[in-house]
Amino acid sequence: MSEFLQSINFDGVSFIAIGQNIIKIILVVFAVKASIRILGAFSDKFYQKQAESRFADDIKKIKTMSALTRSIITYTLYFIGLTMIITIMGIPASSILATAGIGGLAIGFGAQNLVRDVITGFFILFEDQYAVGDYISLDKHSGVVEDIGIRITQIRGFNGDLHIVPNGNVSYVTNHSRGDMRVLFDVSVAYEEDIDKAIKAIEGYFGEYRKNEPQLTQGPKVLGVSDLGDSSVVLKIWAKTKAMEQWRVERELKKGIKETLDKEGIEIPYPRRVILNK
Repeated sequence: MSEFLQSINFDGVSFIAIGQNIIKIILVVFAVKASIRILGAFSDKFYQKQAESRFADDIKKIKTMSALTRSIITYTLYFIGLTMIITIMGIPASSILATAGIGGLAIGFGAQNLVRDVITGFFILFEDQYAVGDYISLDKHSGVVEDIGIRITQIRGFNGDLHIVPNGNVSYVTNHSRGDMRVLFDVSVAYEEDIDKAIKAIEGYFGEYRKNEPQLTQGPKVLGVSDLGDSSVVLKIWAKTKAMEQWRVERELKKGIKETLDKEGIEIPYPRRVILNK
């Protein structure tokens, strides 16, 4: 540091030295940014080839490793660039070590959260708790994982909000994308209708739907009468689908059931008001 301070005087030679140092620093910053872009592109291309390979058995893991590799490249190059800039400024390594020794305790207390985030991030990745593309509930947030870094996790909520959660704050995770997902809903049929006829009509529709829907893993089927309501008999519908397909399948099943019951002339009840004039 002393060499850098001594160079600041008002003769021409010092201004030239300062100008050269500034140019070197600018070149280092440019080189770091260009390296991040180039190495990131190579990394993305490599993992893209892995994803397109017929031997790739888990696309989500490949995307997760791609995001992690890019994060590691960025942090590593930033550290190297900062070290080079400090060296250009004339600060010797011994001064850095002395400063680290004096302020190490304070920095350690201040960096506790950072260290916790990084360590937790590695555990999340090594234990495969969730991956890019998974639908998860993480503490107070739910959505699809867009990116996992060594420090933060980015989750895109279904309303479009991007939640950036430090990995150290991850204490409870529910992964909704592992295994088959359940579809479960009710269908109401009027008391005046033949319940067996309604079930047979719905099951007939399910048989046709099952042939054309590859995302189904089990069902769909009518479990039976689940409730006797004020104005209807309630049938329980059940199915299982591949992850992230449950909502689409549920919407299609409800639409198909409505069209099937209408075609068979089976009434789906709705609230009515009867007024008696005396």
